[in-house]
Amino acid sequence: MLGGNGEVLTIGMLRHVVDVLIVAYLIYRGLLVIRGTRAAPMLSGLVLVVAIYFLAKPLGFVTLAWILENFLSSIILVVVVIFQDEIRRGLTKVGLHPLYRREQRRLVERTIEDLSVVCTRMAELKLGALIVIQREVGLDEFVEDAVTLDARFDRKLILSIFLKDSPLHDGAVILDGDTIKAAGCVLPLSFNPDLDPSLGTRHRAALGLSERCDAAVIVVSEENGSISLVREGKMTRNLDGPMLIAALMRIVVPQLSADEVRRHD
Repeated sequence: MLGGNGEVLTIGMLRHVVDVLIVAYLIYRGLLVIRGTRAAPMLSGLVLVVAIYFLAKPLGFVTLAWILENFLSSIILVVVVIFQDEIRRGLTKVGLHPLYRREQRRLVERTIEDLSVVCTRMAELKLGALIVIQREVGLDEFVEDAVTLDARFDRKLILSIFLKDSPLHDGAVILDGDTIKAAGCVLPLSFNPDLDPSLGTRHRAALGLSERCDAAVIVVSEENGSISLVREGKMTRNLDGPMLIAALMRIVVPQLSADEVRRHD
């Protein structure tokens, strides 16, 4: 056991180690948030700009160094502007961490199965549909200008909303638990330049919303009747009924045991 200066030195080293580990963990979590998104190549571009700045001065490129120095002097503002969607999504994940909030069971098993049945039926009929499953982050801003229903989930009601003659079929339906909260909702579009150009407005709207919150979004294509599930800016395409049920069980009802989920695989 060390005493005096040795003990102070040990505590100081331990403090530095913890400090480095915390910073490393924050960087790691940040990289996980942007992995697979459009922010990844933008981060690479930003690192390249910084590297050029540090090379410009030794090489005598005075004008280039001056321009980059002024640009990097506002680096915090630049990062916030460039990565605003990723920062918002990352902070949302932190706020929803189980350490702070225990996730409630938002959809009962029967509702998920009914939802799968109606989506499969709409796929057979090639009825385009956009269904948002609200989780922890509220979606009231998208409900304000929509048609408020606050109706209990019903397959026939969902099907009637997305019939081509329905005035609400172009908008999204928002589900909160087993309640149809609103219909005809207008969602923000994703402008990710790397998206498949064949994706239509519904798919871009689903991606746009999922980039901003923790909602899960189901898209039924009007062109080919395929079913897709979108979450956190990522899309899983060509799902059938059982696959959709299994995916929703994992995402929306994470408390279910692995055995319960496997029953639907």
